[in-house]
Amino acid sequence: MRPRQRWVRRIHKYQGLIDQMKANRNAGWMWGQALEMLENAERLQRQFFQPGAGRSGRWEPPVDVYQSGDDLWIFVAMPGVPQEGVEVLIDSTTLIVRGERPLPAFAHGAVIHRLEMPYGPFERRIGLPAARYQLLQRTFDAGCLVLGVRPL
Repeated sequence: MRPRQRWVRRIHKYQGLIDQMKANRNAGWMWGQALEMLENAERLQRQFFQPGAGRSGRWEPPVDVYQSGDDLWIFVAMPGVPQEGVEVLIDSTTLIVRGERPLPAFAHGAVIHRLEMPYGPFERRIGLPAARYQLLQRTFDAGCLVLGVRPL
């Protein structure tokens, strides 16, 4: 069973409980907080499993962010994305990575039996700690864009 299927089953399983809690929202502060947490979890689940939710058809590649001393290292998973088509911007305390993953040439006109990897335009905004940053390094390694940034 795929992870998405497990999440969908869990959401459906607990939907009745969520509906009951919504009806009794004012029954107690603890129930109100629990309901808010469940609604946030449901929102995050929808956002995670629906590419580009609310962003005009754009998908968001997954990222890992590490800190070593003052330097931040950001790994953006984007296999199949050509390096020259990726734009990297630092806007105040937000790192913006955007580009597009094209469909493979042989896929045009082909019958697609399964399409799980997202294609098309993407944009990922990564919040950084408050500071001004300079880009130290930008490389592609094993399907990941590796970015090193340092505060000025």
